[in-house]
Amino acid sequence: MQYPIHFKLLRRFWSQIQQGNWSLMLSLLVISVMVNPVKASLLDEIQVYTDDINAAGETGLELHINTTPKGIDAPSYPGELTNNHGFRLTPEFSLGLSPTTELGLYLPTTRANDGNWYLAGAKVRFKWLPIQASEHSGWFAGVNFELGQLKQVFSQSTRAVEVRNIIGWKDEKWLLAVNPILGWDVSPGYVHHSPDLTMAYKISRKVTDQQALGVEYYNGRGRMNDPLAPSLQNNQVFLVLDHEGKPFNFNFGIGKGQTQVSDSWTIKGIIEVPFQP
Repeated sequence: MQYPIHFKLLRRFWSQIQQGNWSLMLSLLVISVMVNPVKASLLDEIQVYTDDINAAGETGLELHINTTPKGIDAPSYPGELTNNHGFRLTPEFSLGLSPTTELGLYLPTTRANDGNWYLAGAKVRFKWLPIQASEHSGWFAGVNFELGQLKQVFSQSTRAVEVRNIIGWKDEKWLLAVNPILGWDVSPGYVHHSPDLTMAYKISRKVTDQQALGVEYYNGRGRMNDPLAPSLQNNQVFLVLDHEGKPFNFNFGIGKGQTQVSDSWTIKGIIEVPFQP
């Protein structure tokens, strides 16, 4: 069976995890974002969910920032504002309801390729994380439910529902996470019983007490009952740096598209802002 080059790289990276070959793994990480120069569809939030959750009563604010220096510039439907040369800033407010549940609100804003700023819409979410790792290691699992309302220039179906499954494992050095994401368009005229499937993966390793280096891979497969051909799937690989400590926690990544329907280059960041209402 023939595998795309990004799958081969991820398979080889996993073999190096098992062997503990750090120098070769670092080389593979760099190569993974340099291969297959192509184009990607970009969400306002580019993130693999792990075991992060607010304590009961705790509030939080994250700023999701991303830009597409080189991306798709042909609209996929009349009136669409594409990602090419766009800049997106999305504040995410969160509130812990219990040790295992959390509410969130996204307010995505966009400087589109027409030069104008837009409040693109709003999204609300509910996260449930019943299985949590211990302080040092273990498995975690849960699910995040999201309802979004976006302007039609950003989404042909203005209303959508997302169910993001969260599965992973970590220890003091390594973090592995997988998010099988199911999405349904629920606007009148766009309802489809079979969801879209996106797979999101993250592998990272701590290189200092505060920093971890890793790879995130996003694979948009299309409808579950009628998946797209590999060349038509929206795929991106990101080389990422995670920092936990002063002055604030953040995630930074540079992404390379893996198909002709993917944005070619994407830069993203997630900044955790100290916040008390």
